[in-house]
Amino acid sequence: MKTIKERITEQNWPEINKALHDNGFAIIRKILYKHECEQLIAEYDADDTYRKTINMERYRFGSGEYKYFRYPLPHIITSLRENVYQHIAPVANQWMQELGIDTRFPPTHAAMKQLCEEKGQTKPTVLILKYGEGGFNTLHQDLYGEVFFPMQMVFMLNEPDEDFTGGEFVITEQIPRAQSKANVLKPALGDMVIFTTNFRAAKGSRGYYRVNMKHGVSPLHSGRRHSMGIIFHDGLS
Repeated sequence: MKTIKERITEQNWPEINKALHDNGFAIIRKILYKHECEQLIAEYDADDTYRKTINMERYRFGSGEYKYFRYPLPHIITSLRENVYQHIAPVANQWMQELGIDTRFPPTHAAMKQLCEEKGQTKPTVLILKYGEGGFNTLHQDLYGEVFFPMQMVFMLNEPDEDFTGGEFVITEQIPRAQSKANVLKPALGDMVIFTTNFRAAKGSRGYYRVNMKHGVSPLHSGRRHSMGIIFHDGLS
């Protein structure tokens, strides 16, 4: 079996980054093996692995539950964060340049974590989400503090149409002076979706402009759905 680093390195990053830049999201197939997905699900009830559990209904975030990992993160998650970050940071910096924003992101994830720490953002924001029949996640953005990286990842841990039905991954774009656009994605087990955390740059007739984006999960019709969200910046709480 290939290591996470090998699986990430062998991807066509020029093509992926073009999709990220132009659309704000990209699906990369079969990054995680089935047994890795099954292990992450099996460890959901391991109390010493997580620092916080959120009931989504309590906060009106939707219907379901998610848990934030504590440091030190499992090796597989650390490897995904570090190896993917270095490939997509140039796209994030390109957006900043095109939109005339002074922020620039460092080339390594270790340096990105240091930026967060300097602002008091020291809590890991990686999480596992669990939905049952009727479960859903309202449209939102995962910012967690002053410092945030403009892209994040989600990994599907179950097989759509076998383990669950419904539960599509939804990304919306708020186009200036126009109606919102919805992108409905259906990643399979082990697939990685990289997508915009907050906004992306889009080219118009007068140059680049900012497109605000949110993401969520449509209601499940049946079964159970687990996914893992990996955010590159740490949070305040």
